[in-house]
Formats: sequence, C-alpha cells, structure tokens
Amino acid sequence: MLTVSAAEFQRNFGRYQDEALKQPLSITRNGRDRLVVLAVEEYQRLKRRDRLVFQSEDLDDTEVKALTEGAMDSRHDHLNAELDE
Repeated sequence: MLTVSAAEFQRNFGRYQDEALKQPLSITRNGRDRLVVLAVEEYQRLKRRDRLVFQSEDLDDTEVKALTEGAMDSRHDHLNAELDE
C-alpha cells in the first residue's frame, strides 16, 4: 500500500487519484495513518463481504440444536490435516 502525507495528497490529487485505482492509498497526518483511498470496485467488493452477525442468545432452541448436532460432510475430512500443520 502506498503511503503519502495529507499535504502531498492535496498537492498531487490527480496523480494519487490514479494511483488509488491500482492499489489502496494510505493518507497520513502527523505521521499517522488517517485515511485510505481505494477504487470503488474494491470498496464494493469489500462491502459484499459484510456479514450479518447474530448473538447466540438470539437463536431459538431449534437453531441451537441444529448447530450443536451438525457435522462436516466427510468429503472434507482431508482439510483437517491442514489445521494440524
């Protein structure tokens, strides 16, 4: 990720706007990361990854039972070996 100061970003906005289309751009203020500029396509990709989160106390008994009794399909047993490495 390219990092530039806020002052440098303001002086060369067009250049850094084009750069942000290629890779995320970190903008610093007083030497600390403050903002990130990125292409809209990358932002949309990240937003699609958002997930709805539930708290366990929001689940009813049927849902809790399904979770506790669930098992991975045996076709995926070979993946357990990767966790042991």
